[in-house]
Amino acid sequence: MFWYGHGGGWGWFAMSVSMVLFWVVIVGIGVLIFRALGRTPERAHVQAGPSPEQLLAERFARGEIDEEEYQRRLTTLRASPPSTKHG
Repeated sequence: MFWYGHGGGWGWFAMSVSMVLFWVVIVGIGVLIFRALGRTPERAHVQAGPSPEQLLAERFARGEIDEEEYQRRLTTLRASPPSTKHG
């Protein structure tokens, strides 16, 4: 063998450590891929804020708008389709 008589014990030790490190890296990459594929989209964790009707009711309760304006805006909100945010 090529390394015969040139510190052969260290060669086997280095090869063993290298093989263990190789498998640790392979398993680590597998775990990272598994976690990345199993993760739910971030949008699922974002809690929606209050609805427009709730905000309008809060403004009415605080006295920022009167009943006539509240009813008018509520009718408008319920008549229009909900807007979707893309971003």
